[in-house]
Amino acid sequence: MDWTAVTVKTTNEAVEAVSNILMEHGASGVQIDDAKDYEQLEKVDWAKKGEIVNVDEIPHVKSGADVTAYFPATIFVPEIVPEIKQQVAELVKFGLNTGAGTVNTDKVDEANWATAWQKYYHPVRVTRFLTVVPSWEDYQPKVKDERIIRLDPGMAFGTGTHPTTKLSLQALEIILHGGERLIDVGTGSGVLSIAAKQLGAGDIRAFDLDQVAVESAAKNLALNPVAKDVKVTANNLLTGISGEADVIVANILAEVILPLIPQAWSLLPVHGYFVTSGIIAEKVDKVVAAQRKQGFKIIQTLKMGDWYGVIAQKPGEDD
Repeated sequence: MDWTAVTVKTTNEAVEAVSNILMEHGASGVQIDDAKDYEQLEKVDWAKKGEIVNVDEIPHVKSGADVTAYFPATIFVPEIVPEIKQQVAELVKFGLNTGAGTVNTDKVDEANWATAWQKYYHPVRVTRFLTVVPSWEDYQPKVKDERIIRLDPGMAFGTGTHPTTKLSLQALEIILHGGERLIDVGTGSGVLSIAAKQLGAGDIRAFDLDQVAVESAAKNLALNPVAKDVKVTANNLLTGISGEADVIVANILAEVILPLIPQAWSLLPVHGYFVTSGIIAEKVDKVVAAQRKQGFKIIQTLKMGDWYGVIAQKPGEDD
């Protein structure tokens, strides 16, 4: 069966938002060619790993990022391309720099689609303890306490290498000590739920508005036996959700975090943590101010490039 590839030329900061738009239109997989990923590969001492890798010989963009989605013949792509263009253009309203924002299409046969994106992904150490490994790689921990998160990047929704995801993972490393009840809002690939399990969290509930993301997360969770009991379902933020959680984590846009703040407050016990990421520099003061107004105490602000993450806590009477 022939497939149609739809490629959006954008920026590193808009990769996840653009990927979501494409998947919501029925894409069966997303390939991300991000110049910043290759900058990281160039820093690796491949000789020390016993490998010969010339990053310059790997086809890749020199700046920005190309997000390519693959659509089956059952979807009439010319009909959805104008909608994709409009939604990408509207991302600037959320403070995201989308770069060129151009949308191009091309035909590709099934054999090429099945393996095209695999050359872009390698095991990546994303935090002190966590390494994200593509599902097809036979990778074993290299150091003591290294914990593996297996993901299928072909399912899109983030592979753990984007700064917003890294900030969330770092925050979880800081606050999790074992046994915590956790809610993962906007779970996407499920990477944060898997990481939380690897770091010792107890009961985890994961939610995403998009059913495609829910299915993607479920498949990734199945790749990680430690996360087999994570419950993932479709839901609009925390609307209608009950039952306390010791930690609520959300790696989503700042505009979406704002209405989530009072919902998180109502579900957290005293000293419960609210971890947010996906916040660009221009929005961080607004998000922090809204959290403080709700009553949260800001424990730590994390920064990576132009992105911010916030660790907040619901204080007790003596705090």
